[in-house]
Amino acid sequence: MRGPTRPPLSETARDAARAALAGEAPRRDRLIEYLHRLQDAHGALHAGHLAALAEALQLARAEVFEVATFYHHFDFVAEGGAAPPALTVRVCDSLGCAMAGGAELAAALATRLGAGVRVQRVPCVGRCDSAPVAVVGQRPVLHADVDTVAAVVASGEREEALPAAIRFDAYRAAGGYALWEAVRSGARDPASIVAALDEAGLRGLGGAGFPAARKWRTVAAQPAPRHMAVNIDEGEPGTFKDRHYLSTDPHRFIEGMLIAARVVGIAAIWIYIRDEYPALRRLLAEELERVRAEWPELPPIELRRGAGAYVCGEESAMIESIEGKRGMPRLRPPYVAEVGLFGRPTLEHNLETLWWVRDIVDMSAERGADGFASHGRHGRKGLRSFSVSGRVARPGVVVTDAGITLRELIDEHCGGMLPGHELYGYFPGGASGGILPARLADVPLDFDTLAPYGCFIGSAAIVVFSQHDQARLLAENAMAFFAHESCGQCTPCRVGTAKAAQLMQAPAWDAGLLTELGRTMMDASICGLGQAAPNPMQSVLRFFPHEVGGARAGAAGGASPTAPDACAAPPAPHADDTRSA
Repeated sequence: MRGPTRPPLSETARDAARAALAGEAPRRDRLIEYLHRLQDAHGALHAGHLAALAEALQLARAEVFEVATFYHHFDFVAEGGAAPPALTVRVCDSLGCAMAGGAELAAALATRLGAGVRVQRVPCVGRCDSAPVAVVGQRPVLHADVDTVAAVVASGEREEALPAAIRFDAYRAAGGYALWEAVRSGARDPASIVAALDEAGLRGLGGAGFPAARKWRTVAAQPAPRHMAVNIDEGEPGTFKDRHYLSTDPHRFIEGMLIAARVVGIAAIWIYIRDEYPALRRLLAEELERVRAEWPELPPIELRRGAGAYVCGEESAMIESIEGKRGMPRLRPPYVAEVGLFGRPTLEHNLETLWWVRDIVDMSAERGADGFASHGRHGRKGLRSFSVSGRVARPGVVVTDAGITLRELIDEHCGGMLPGHELYGYFPGGASGGILPARLADVPLDFDTLAPYGCFIGSAAIVVFSQHDQARLLAENAMAFFAHESCGQCTPCRVGTAKAAQLMQAPAWDAGLLTELGRTMMDASICGLGQAAPNPMQSVLRFFPHEVGGARAGAAGGASPTAPDACAAPPAPHADDTRSA
């Protein structure tokens, strides 16, 4: 039996698809790029345009539709459906912004701005040091309130200005790319470079902590061609260090990337940057063009734009997205070092890991490998970048000793707690890293030091909260985030996060049921999202049981859940925005 006859595609739809291709030969792996162009040009993804794009790419319509509806930043409009308003204002409601009143801000803006503007509560937008944050179109409004956001809406400003970063000429004039030139000319032996990374103890700084030198050796030993994928999709609530490095000194990262590519023998490079960083994407595109003009023989470098999916911070999900597919983690083995992008061995790194390469390897630099390893406290080695947010006087990126404690970090680098706030607890590794109470503020912050407490450092996103907050509400916020961001591929994560978010709304938590559910998620989920999602919940059961043993109790110090600056309850799971070495 034949199926229903499809109506013919209109020439208008075909014209839209051709414009999205921008004159280039159609490529399946660039599907997400084409979807972005359609969304940017038409304000949404209309069903007819997607059908025409599928025809142009010689794909089944289902392949295009499933990708278009997977990513949160794409607005699909069915045939005959209404497009969203021309302007969207996104208001962050993740940890730091929740404590700063993000949910209340979103509600007030919806009333103030009216029906002509869509106001969305969205997960972390990577600017936790400036909470609360709203994004008008692509223009972030830091330390936002109703009046400042309304003023930006009225002004017509929709794009973020380029940051005052160190550009190519200034970087080169200050000695930049000298190490790259030495590697390129053969004056520096590749083996000595890998040995320097080993000596310094450089580990993956996107969260996984895998030794960088071992990863380079592993991929270099694989058959050519070998690929490289750079992860700038930081979406972990509380993390913003990659944004900091890219907006201030992008060529230090680019130089590290080129050195890694030459040492490992990389044939092509893909850089995956989150959609929430539009100005940084433009900056990076300009600087990569300048680098290419200087060294035309470089391997191909493609800059890819994410589309709002936290799970794409997981290395194999990111690779799926670069290939133009839904960002769903792969089962392992095989590992991406053996079978990665387009089936080839792939060196995958976080931006910050590559940012440190120049200082570590170039022994004439101020630090060098020995200097890097000489830093550290409490028996730890090296330097770390901490993204500090929450109830501290001076939030921001802090570069200091590995192994520093939270108490030392706050006192020495963050100006202490905010006036009227006393330390009550903290997330040592973003939303997924668990929660520790104030009495454990003297535990060294580094890889492996937090495991005895059921926590981990991850990407070193430190979210500090006080007696005016409740750990249970922050844990609920984190679980709602994970439920919203689950890719849905595996049942333990898809069902477990949603069920946990529901159970955590009860005045008294069922500790036995939540513990069993958390254990199942950790044991059976495919990737780190589902495996780490129970951490904040289990931390509350372990360290803050007084908050969940009966009717909702206030935090230590007698805070009430109705206090003006108490963390707002999280939303039900909704749809936007993640981890790798």
